[in-house]
Amino acid sequence: MALRFSNPILRLEAPPRGLPSLHSTRAIVSLPQGLFCPRRRFEKNPSLFLTAAVVPAATLVSSDNEEQNTLLSPNDSNEEQKRKMCEMYGFTQIGDPVPDNVTLKDIMETLPKKVFEIDDVKAWKSVLISASSYALGLFFISKAPWYLLPLAWAWTGTAVTGFFVIGHDCAHKSFSKNKLLEDIVGTLAFLPLIYPYEPWRFKHDRHHAKTNMLSEDTAWHPVWEEEFESSTALRKAIIFGYGPFRPWMSIAHWLLWHFDLKKFRPNEIGRVKISLACVFAFMAIGWPLIIFKSGIVGWFKFWLMPWLGYHFWMSTFTMVHHTAPHIPFKHAEEWNAAQAQLGGTIHCNYPRWIEILCHDINVHIPHHVSPRIPSYNLRAAYESLQQNWGKYLNEANWNWRLMKTIMTTCHVYNKDRYYVPFDDIAPQDSQPISFLKHFMPDYA
Repeated sequence: MALRFSNPILRLEAPPRGLPSLHSTRAIVSLPQGLFCPRRRFEKNPSLFLTAAVVPAATLVSSDNEEQNTLLSPNDSNEEQKRKMCEMYGFTQIGDPVPDNVTLKDIMETLPKKVFEIDDVKAWKSVLISASSYALGLFFISKAPWYLLPLAWAWTGTAVTGFFVIGHDCAHKSFSKNKLLEDIVGTLAFLPLIYPYEPWRFKHDRHHAKTNMLSEDTAWHPVWEEEFESSTALRKAIIFGYGPFRPWMSIAHWLLWHFDLKKFRPNEIGRVKISLACVFAFMAIGWPLIIFKSGIVGWFKFWLMPWLGYHFWMSTFTMVHHTAPHIPFKHAEEWNAAQAQLGGTIHCNYPRWIEILCHDINVHIPHHVSPRIPSYNLRAAYESLQQNWGKYLNEANWNWRLMKTIMTTCHVYNKDRYYVPFDDIAPQDSQPISFLKHFMPDYA
């Protein structure tokens, strides 16, 4: 049962599954204009929240420390609420909701035409940067003492992520005007990652067409509660996957989505098979050569560890670009392209060396406004978006609090609250989440 109030800002719900105690009442607090905070359990006197329910525009800001829950003043403006949300989530700006009458075409028409232009010199410069930085990383690995190997692996894993971004541009037809050349370069760029180019391209195109759409988005989306509750073993696996192992969850996505021919349309199968053949050929030839030259330890040092570094960035970029407590995933009938691509995508600044090696893939909002913008033009496109649509943009600098928020709260889908943390639904199985809350730094 639920206690509900006419005030649209706050409602109280008794605990589910028939628990009668009012001392376990959950306060569910919504921000104006569709922004929501995650729910929390409160063991204190619920009369505090009954009082809050009749205060206009009261907003609850929660931290991982339950004792620090703070009720904002009713005099707080929307800007003040967003400022406190920024502090809580690790953002630098929380954007206003994109109006319903704004279309993706409206946004694209404000971009300068030059940002869509393909420049062969800049494109091949990105190839040179990735090839030279990757070669430097392999040299570093070969010469580094054991205690410097983590640094060498971090550099090399980041450098090989640049190959992915080059293939990513090829898949979006923004690398070259020669489409056959794009397919060749894209396939070759993906080979060190043993990523099949065409299967990824087909799935990634659907991610852009259905960004932040429940079920249809082929990247990541919230966990379904029905799936979460379906079995104890699966629930525990999901908790680990979306909790401490989330920075490497792209490995599971790579394995599950790209090698099963049943997941592709009949007209895609031919190209998918060619890509799979290239990947298996690389594994059959490249891996034995590495082992022949440097042994199993060499395969571990020169290939596996940089590959895991790549997947760290693949997972991190993907979840940071589209995951936050205030950004919804929606059903198809409620979905709006402009809201999903402009307001549902996050711009995140990383240390400059990472942005250089990864060819500005973090400048992600213009890429979702139009995937045809080459990576070397993304910054110019973003400057234009800031000038014309700046108040709708979500922005962050990569930090511990941002990662902690995603990994400890953005879990199970809920229509009203967007996300429900695992430990709200299954606290008895959520020790990995409690561990992250306790041990992950909270620096923003």
